[in-house]
Amino acid sequence: MTLTEDLCPIPDIAPVSSEGDMDAAVEAARAAVGLPVGSRVVAAMSGGVDSTVVAALLHKAGYDVVGVTLQLYDHGAALKKKGACCAGQDIHDARLAAEMLGIPHYVLDYESRFRDAVIDQFADSYLAGQTPVPCIRCNQTVKFRDLLDVARDLGAEAMATGHYVRRSVAGGRAQMRKAVDHSRDQSYFLFATTRDQLDYLRFPLADLEKPQVRGVAAALGLRIAAKPDSQDICFVPNGDYRTLIDKLRPEGREAGEIVHMDGRVLGNHAGITDYTIGQRRGLNVAVGEPLFVTRLDPARRHVIVGPREALLTASLTLDETNWLGDQTTMQDAAEAGVPVLARVRSTRPPSRARLSMTDGIVAVTFDQGEEGVAPGQACALYDPTDPDRLLGGGFIKTTIAVV
Repeated sequence: MTLTEDLCPIPDIAPVSSEGDMDAAVEAARAAVGLPVGSRVVAAMSGGVDSTVVAALLHKAGYDVVGVTLQLYDHGAALKKKGACCAGQDIHDARLAAEMLGIPHYVLDYESRFRDAVIDQFADSYLAGQTPVPCIRCNQTVKFRDLLDVARDLGAEAMATGHYVRRSVAGGRAQMRKAVDHSRDQSYFLFATTRDQLDYLRFPLADLEKPQVRGVAAALGLRIAAKPDSQDICFVPNGDYRTLIDKLRPEGREAGEIVHMDGRVLGNHAGITDYTIGQRRGLNVAVGEPLFVTRLDPARRHVIVGPREALLTASLTLDETNWLGDQTTMQDAAEAGVPVLARVRSTRPPSRARLSMTDGIVAVTFDQGEEGVAPGQACALYDPTDPDRLLGGGFIKTTIAVV
C-alpha cells in the first residue's frame, strides 16, 4: 500500500521555505534538549512523522542519536483489520528512516509487557464499569518507565519523544507545559510523568505546529512526511473495542437490566461492557425523554440511566496520583486547598476547581457542575495562574453528582 491510496489520504504540509526555517527548527530542537552537542540521546521512534522528525532534527543538531522502536502488538494482524490505516508499516518505516539518517536503530519486543500493562488493564476497566485511557497507561508504564530504563542502559543522557508538550526548568526543577500548538497538546495524556522522568525526557516538537513538522520531514526527504496520523487505539485499529473485550473478558457479556435512577426497570441489556458514562445512543429504551447512562453497577449488572442533568458532577476523588506542582506532594496541596484547573477528558477544556482531602483521599471539587466525568478516566490538573503549566493529576476513582 502506498501513501497516495485513498485509505491513507495525504494531509496538508506547510513547506519549509528556506534554509533559515530548517536552521530554526534544528536550533529549537537543540534548545529543547539542552545538552552539549555530541551527547547521546535516545529517540523513541514509533514510525510516525512526529517521532521520525525528532530523530532527524537531533541528528542534524549534532547529537549522538540512537533510535528505539517498540513492537507493542501484532502488527501483521492489524493489517487484516478494516480501517487499520497504514498499520503494520510502523516498524518498517522507523527502520528505513534510521537507515536514511545513518543512526543505529533497535526494535524491542514489548508485546508481553504491553499486553499485561495496557491491553489487559483496558479490558478489566470496562468489566469494572470504568472508562479507561490506554494511551496514558502506555506512556505511564511501557514508554516512560521501561523504555527509559533501556535508554539509560544505552548510555544516553536523555530520551526524546515526538509528544507535543513543552518541558521547561524553573527554580532548578523541570516543569511540563502545554505545547505551542494547543490543538495538538498532549499534556493531558502525560499527567502521570514523574519528576524523575521529566528530568530525563525531552520534547523537541514543543515549538512547532503539525504542518511545520510535516514540512521539515518533506524538506529532509523523509518518506513518512505525508503519513497519516493514527486515529484509533493502536491495538484496536478498526475502533471495535467491544469485540476485543468480549474475546478477552467474555464474562462481560452477561445480560442485565437497564434501570432508571428512580428505581424503574426500563429494559434489558446484553452486557455491561457495551456502555459508558454519558452514553445516549443504543440504550433501546423509550420513556418520552432523552436518557443517558449515569452510572454502571457491575456487581448487579445494572446500567443506570437518567436525565442529562444527572451527569453533572460536583466532585470526584483521585487514585494513582502524580504531582508536579510547587508543593512536595499532592496530599500537601490538597490539605492546603490549592485551586486548580481540572480537565476530565482530553476533548474538554479545563474547569475551575479546588483540591481537598476526603477520608484520606485526594478530591477535586468543581466551582460549577462538570459534565463528562467517568471513573477510570484521567483528571489532569493545571495552574489557574499559569494555565499552560501541568500540575499533575490522577485517575478518577469515584464521583459525586450535583443532583
